[in-house]
Amino acid sequence: MQGRDLREQLTAFLARQEREFVGFRRDLHMHPELAFAEHRTTQRLVERLRGFGLSPKVLPHGTGLTCDVGSGDGPVVALRGDIDALPMTDEKDVPYRSTVPGAAHACGHDVHTTILLASGMFLAQQARAGALPGRVRLIFQPAEEMPGGAREVISAGAIDDVERIFALHCDPRLYAGQVGLRVGPITAACDQLMVRLSGPGGHTARPHLSSDLVYALGKVVTELPAALSRRVDPRAGFSLVWGRASAGSAPNVIPDDAVAEGTVRCLDDEAWHSAPDLVKELVDSAVAPYGATAEVDYRRGVPPTVNEAGSVRMLRDACTQTLGQESLASTPQSLGGEDFAWYLEQVPGALARLGTHSSNSDEPMLDLHRGTFDVDERAIGTGVQLMVATALTALSECSRPRSEDPVEDTALA
Repeated sequence: MQGRDLREQLTAFLARQEREFVGFRRDLHMHPELAFAEHRTTQRLVERLRGFGLSPKVLPHGTGLTCDVGSGDGPVVALRGDIDALPMTDEKDVPYRSTVPGAAHACGHDVHTTILLASGMFLAQQARAGALPGRVRLIFQPAEEMPGGAREVISAGAIDDVERIFALHCDPRLYAGQVGLRVGPITAACDQLMVRLSGPGGHTARPHLSSDLVYALGKVVTELPAALSRRVDPRAGFSLVWGRASAGSAPNVIPDDAVAEGTVRCLDDEAWHSAPDLVKELVDSAVAPYGATAEVDYRRGVPPTVNEAGSVRMLRDACTQTLGQESLASTPQSLGGEDFAWYLEQVPGALARLGTHSSNSDEPMLDLHRGTFDVDERAIGTGVQLMVATALTALSECSRPRSEDPVEDTALA
């Protein structure tokens, strides 16, 4: 099923079901669950998928699930949606505001989950009609924000037979109805760093008899980002930003412990691999003159998400087919981290940006990871059309003999 037929069927499907999908999204928004604790969300998904006649499989950890649509020996294409929320307060004044203290869907995962569920419902109808040339694996992933959920899915063998994988992520910089595409890196590597300093404390009147950890910590906080900017190729986009610094409890006491925590982000895979050793070297150099001992805890997060050109072309073709050429937009590489990157180290695929900003220009942009974040819910329908058409496009191309593969589109790079 291609072209106008698919577009008309999706339009009719969304006209019948879109209110239901908005209600499902709002229910998730009201009941957010944190990483690896998404039990209610998982159960709600299991119930709905079984209602479509499908057979979902909960992941071994107990939250998140996979579900195949279609059957037979044809190719397998995966669609991924993340289901976890953030540990923060929902500050919106809306009827569907979070009812869970300290948890909120402030990154759009409730939208991603709803789009994947709705796409599965439409694809299940196509499978029953014999119009699915293979299988589509729905991956409802836990713990993207932690991260760790992608590795849970991979270790469960859920992508072992997958030929391509696709996902989308809400983007408030784009208007609802727009889709942002990019070949190559679309997100950055994102790690966490903690530097803990220790040494003999003492009286502020006699700093020469102790290790002045507050001063040493100040050197680390200010000099480490500066030193990295001179030791790493600027094209790597290496960025260290501190989120917490703490030392001492009294104005006249030099403490014996001090700590700083932050995130390290970079756009380049090679720089990402060399970062831990370089950071340790520079921290030791910064604190050595002050007699402090430094403990560096460098916690790996995710590598950059690198979109494969052929998969981006499939997204573009699907977008043009169902939403129109005018819906396409370019998108810059983000310094945000996304554990979809782990899938792309195993399987060709791509991540798209889904516009969520209201077309009403008087409304401010509601940015990700803020307590006020919300979306224009028309984005749900856009996401369903994109994911369904992409899955069908990928299945069709993966079903072709190799000699029929289209020439790679280098114009997207």
